[in-house]
Amino acid sequence: MIEAESLPTWASAMNIAAPVPSSDYELAQRSARGDIEAFEQIYQLHQRRVYGLCLRMTQNVAEAEDLTQEVFIQLYRKVGSYRGTASFSTWLHRLTVNQVLMHFRRSKVRREEQPTEGEPQSAKGAIEWHGSQSALVNRVLLNRAIAHLPPGYRAVFVLHDVMGHEHEEIASLLGCAVGTSKSQLHKARMKLRRLLKGQQCSLPA
Repeated sequence: MIEAESLPTWASAMNIAAPVPSSDYELAQRSARGDIEAFEQIYQLHQRRVYGLCLRMTQNVAEAEDLTQEVFIQLYRKVGSYRGTASFSTWLHRLTVNQVLMHFRRSKVRREEQPTEGEPQSAKGAIEWHGSQSALVNRVLLNRAIAHLPPGYRAVFVLHDVMGHEHEEIASLLGCAVGTSKSQLHKARMKLRRLLKGQQCSLPA
């Protein structure tokens, strides 16, 4: 048996050093070269986050599961385009949002609605889903109400009020005008108010 003292310094260091976990960028580069094990690691690290985002945007478990698989199929094809200039989670987040929006367009259930003449663009009188007021809303009833929104309203509402995107970014993601994004959000909030009132959920003015 070889004593530890008799080992060369470099060998001892190699035996002691813990393995360094691969970065997302390294895993992406390995995946792009066809390393299935690296892609499996990406899947294990990010699958739950992708599924959660798909579920929030679709409010449908079956659609969210299917879209999660579609996202990772697209990721496998496009992972080589990740350059590491932004965090991988942010890059994958954008890829997921785009995939869900493409699903809305493909299924022809996303309906763009332009603001009508004379309609106020402010959210005055609409539900504000921030701060203490959100604690008053029953989460189950809110999720049911969101599920009943038209897909276009739902996409803007989730992107803005749930995920915190600005209207300029939403407009870029949806391919619409900033004013349209603001109008869709206003309409979504007003429709949610009506839906929640219909479910006997009282909200402060």
